[in-house]
Amino acid sequence: MRIATRVMLAVLLALFSTARADEAALTWEGWNDGLFARARAEQRFVILDLEAVWCHWCHVMEETTYKDPKVIELLRLKYLPVRVDQDASPDLSSRYGDWGWPATIIFAPDGSEIVKRRGYIEPAAMVSLLEAVIADPSPGPSVQAAIEVVPAVDPLLSAKQRAQLLTRSRDFYDARHGGWGDVHKFIDTDGMDSLLAGAERGDKQAQDRARQTLDAGLKLIDRQWGGIYQYSDTVDWTSPHYEKIMSYQASGLRQYAQAYALWQEPLYLQAAQDLKRFLLTKLQGPDGAFFTSQDADVDATLHGKEFYALSAAERDRLGREPRIDRNAYARENGWAISGLLAYYGATGEEAALSAALRAANYIIAHRSIEGGGFRHGDNDRGGPFLGDTLAMGHAALDLYAATGDRAWLGVADGAGKFIAARFKDASGGFRTTAAPEAATGVFLKAAKPHDEQVAATRLANRLYRYLGQEGYRALAEHGARYLAAAADLNQSPWAAAGTLLADRELAVEPTHITIVGYKDAPQAALLHKAGRAYPALYKRLDWWDAREGPLPNPDVQYPELDQPAAFACANRICSLPAFSAEELADNVKRMLSLRRDGGANQ
Repeated sequence: MRIATRVMLAVLLALFSTARADEAALTWEGWNDGLFARARAEQRFVILDLEAVWCHWCHVMEETTYKDPKVIELLRLKYLPVRVDQDASPDLSSRYGDWGWPATIIFAPDGSEIVKRRGYIEPAAMVSLLEAVIADPSPGPSVQAAIEVVPAVDPLLSAKQRAQLLTRSRDFYDARHGGWGDVHKFIDTDGMDSLLAGAERGDKQAQDRARQTLDAGLKLIDRQWGGIYQYSDTVDWTSPHYEKIMSYQASGLRQYAQAYALWQEPLYLQAAQDLKRFLLTKLQGPDGAFFTSQDADVDATLHGKEFYALSAAERDRLGREPRIDRNAYARENGWAISGLLAYYGATGEEAALSAALRAANYIIAHRSIEGGGFRHGDNDRGGPFLGDTLAMGHAALDLYAATGDRAWLGVADGAGKFIAARFKDASGGFRTTAAPEAATGVFLKAAKPHDEQVAATRLANRLYRYLGQEGYRALAEHGARYLAAAADLNQSPWAAAGTLLADRELAVEPTHITIVGYKDAPQAALLHKAGRAYPALYKRLDWWDAREGPLPNPDVQYPELDQPAAFACANRICSLPAFSAEELADNVKRMLSLRRDGGANQ
């Protein structure tokens, strides 16, 4: 720092330091359209504090760093402090999700990034950071040029790319402790889906790793109230961070239910029941919609480590508990619906289906927007956001498979068309928001987080399989070309599993089961139950009642028999009719052996 700058800064700080400590609380503002215009006019930097209701270290940083007098003085001197709940702002959380929570980003007045910091910053370090930016506002090493992805010509990965991604994913696996990585332990959604899909195909290593990780993940489940904690900060899975976030509840419920369907392991059923119990008792509101999360801590004096060690009765006697974020977002509800329907498929428990239907009907009534999409919450700052329509599109397809009600295919079709119209980016992939977060700096380039590219590609492909519309095949290939190009640029091992999942599903037909019979016929209902329970992560389940007209995707012609039957199909060829769950399972296995893999043999 130059001497003159240091002297001037010291003088200015001395002027600010006369304020009384009890008057020194920071005034935060929200993200707004005039933010950077004001920053330019006042020659200030913008500092963004991306936090979360459930985030332990966000609370610690608020009580220490942002109450430190010198930090406050520096922020008042040259910064516009902006605080955003990342759950309420999917555009900003998608752009900066890799930086964890709390995320601290400092912008120049023109919207360019100067610093991006992950996690808790202690007061002394924050003082040094703020002073350094004032003295020299050039971008630091945390700011790197965004990767430019030019979509590939071929939507499918090459054999070389598949091999590289598979090696990257397998090498990242922790064979000793289960899971991926060597510090924090949690069940990675795409990683576990990839293992479950491999186990379905008879891959012994995938099965062993899936079970090892699911067994280890049992240590993160709260046996008193149910629910799963976010992660362990030790590799042996025994030191949880106690926040309970919807994404982990929903994916955990879905995957433990899927694992139970595969292996009939009672421990996995119990885990799924514990997660379902938490959803229905703690996170579902009286109107049927699901809330977003539960905090890690009760307050600054009672942390999760002490609270969650108590029995359910002791927690109740205490009379207070960690805060629940009672916002009902479309995205989180979509995730919860899909998790509950996986549990319903594996167990046949009607309460799970009922809860999923109540949530779906609430979101349709209160979050639908013109054109088939969904808004995020009651009062969105920006948007619409891709994640909400994406999650509800997947949920609608899951509801169709669970019920046979074609109305849900209409909801899914509307979501798909909304995504194509509002989020498809002509330069490749899908934008996370229909409107940019700001009209300057880094925000002129759309954010395209990897997980949303994977989910959007997989949804478009599922829609193509169910509806037979070529536009959805083209939309899936649009996403796949972006993923194929990004596979050579994004070396993160976390990205490999999702890319492989999307690629294989595009290349290979789903496990396809069709029930033929009236929907009020008891035998047809029993066969549909068997189809729901069949353990396939990538599955198309139709129910043809001739009274309703042809199926939306009439790629196979089914005979009308004198009794309900089930057919397993592959390559537009179907098995002989099955009249029992056992016959159906045998036919599915036989037809899968005939399925063309299109080169996607991972």
